[in-house]
Amino acid sequence: MSKKLFGTDGIRGQANTWPMTAEVAMLAGRAIVRLHQTQSNLAPTILIGKDTRISGQMLEQALTAALISEGAEVLIAGPLPTPAIAHLTQTEKCDFGIMLTASHNPFQDNGIKIFGPDGYKLSDAQELAIEALILGDSISEPTAELGYSRPLSNGRETYISFAKKLLAKEHFSGLKIVLDCAHGAAFQVGPRILSELGAEVLALNTQPNGTNINAQCGALFPEATAEVVKREQADIGICLDGDADRVIFIDEKGNTIPGDNVLALAAIHLKQQQKLHADTLVVTVMSNLGLREAMNAQGIHILTTGVGDRHVVEAMRQGDYSIGGENSGHIIFAENATTGDGIMSALQILQILKKSDQKFSTLADCFTHYPQELHALSVKEKPPIESIPELVEAIETAERQLGDEGRVLIRYSGTEKKIRVLVEAKNAGIASEQSDKLCAVIQQTIGN
Repeated sequence: MSKKLFGTDGIRGQANTWPMTAEVAMLAGRAIVRLHQTQSNLAPTILIGKDTRISGQMLEQALTAALISEGAEVLIAGPLPTPAIAHLTQTEKCDFGIMLTASHNPFQDNGIKIFGPDGYKLSDAQELAIEALILGDSISEPTAELGYSRPLSNGRETYISFAKKLLAKEHFSGLKIVLDCAHGAAFQVGPRILSELGAEVLALNTQPNGTNINAQCGALFPEATAEVVKREQADIGICLDGDADRVIFIDEKGNTIPGDNVLALAAIHLKQQQKLHADTLVVTVMSNLGLREAMNAQGIHILTTGVGDRHVVEAMRQGDYSIGGENSGHIIFAENATTGDGIMSALQILQILKKSDQKFSTLADCFTHYPQELHALSVKEKPPIESIPELVEAIETAERQLGDEGRVLIRYSGTEKKIRVLVEAKNAGIASEQSDKLCAVIQQTIGN
């Protein structure tokens, strides 16, 4: 079978259609145990968490049944953020952690993210081994004694306590915060953490019903939260996505702050505190060229990876770097998390804001952006970009036009049937002109 399951962030798709079916979930559960059996004779302990999608119950029960049939001990954590599941996988000494989520996608989608005992996402080799078992015919009938499941009753409190210990109690007194939980996995823990740290919290979108996760709210739709920030004269707005692994900030004026700006101000702060290891910030190819210029002026080296927070995390682990992330809002502080963590990132930024005695808009105005044109186009198929002569020629023409004062980046989405076009230039008109030409060629060749 030529199908592929794992994308840039686990297995993902529309719930109740392949691959996000109960049958695939059961096969995934069995494959995970079989992978474990290649390394240990002991029955594994596996943690399962989920966000608030209506399909989470179906997938959770299918996974649980399969894992029990393979002799595993299954801990059911219920709705919790993805980074909380990564953390609890370590603290509960589990062999694997599984998070059922499609992150920022609408409720119709769902996904399976898998963490190892260290709280990090599985390696490519491990994912490929699981994928081969699921897609092949090599999984024999279970022979182990039956396992069992039990609720992880202290999971929420463990994560809340962990987050609060990063900062002194009452640290945020005097701060007024608008927190958008996107009707997602952080709807309980997010407001509690900030409130118990002393902030005045106006919590939005904390009533999940299974179908309203990310619905015109959260990290992808910060506009409504921005209006509340202005109306309530709050100090800052914080918008999480459905599984709370990314965060978008809003300043006191109601302006949405790009993730690159958040990474820049955090890196500068860490360097001032002599906590920025090797004076390096890890970002992806999507980060703005202006960020690179600004960090160079601060004596901070930029290390660039491919798109996806897992690539950022891998580079951070290899170099033992302190901070990395994506413009989309995935931010990783290595001292506190093994994956993108919207709540932990928010705590770090709030700490900087509190200590600075400045407005957030002033803090976030830390570099000048190159104008960008970014488009996501639906495609009929995903042939290699280098196999489309018209597009190759258009890219080469654009790059000649931009010279050293811009760039072109074209890549397929790892989770959707889309191609993403980024054109960046010091001159906004040139960026727009070249972007339009590239999009037109895509529409004529592989556009849907």
